[in-house]
Amino acid sequence: MNLSQHRYTLELEWTGNRGDGTASYRGYGRDHIIRAAGLPDLPGTADPTFHGDRDRWNPEQLLLAALSQCHMLSYLHVAVRRGIRVLAYADSPEGLLRLNRDGSGEFTSVLLRPSVTIDGDGGPAAVELASGPLHAEANRLCFIARSVNFPVEHQPVTLTGS
Repeated sequence: MNLSQHRYTLELEWTGNRGDGTASYRGYGRDHIIRAAGLPDLPGTADPTFHGDRDRWNPEQLLLAALSQCHMLSYLHVAVRRGIRVLAYADSPEGLLRLNRDGSGEFTSVLLRPSVTIDGDGGPAAVELASGPLHAEANRLCFIARSVNFPVEHQPVTLTGS
């Protein structure tokens, strides 16, 4: 077993055939189901701009979620290693997608806005560490951020609590 490689699998099923398949651009639904063993189904679609359903997850949201989750998990990991006790963590990420004339598009940047509450016992040095260096280290370790070809920036807020 190679511990340096991990394989991830899921199943995706298109459920948007309204009877004529893809006979016309507006004639088919973008709905689909994402499945992974032992997990609840995730209802997916296209962004509403591209004829998707507002009540389902779209790939652009899922990419933002993956980046936000990965940063949080990496941040919690480095906080433990550096002796910072995190009490709460929230994020409200935003991504910018550029559409090209040929119909293609790509994300040009993502901004994560983590709001982290740490134990106040560490004083100003802990707040300084939690506000900058830990986010930089988490970004360096995050598998998803390392895998994208656009900048993932951070606008953190650090609060103290007990």
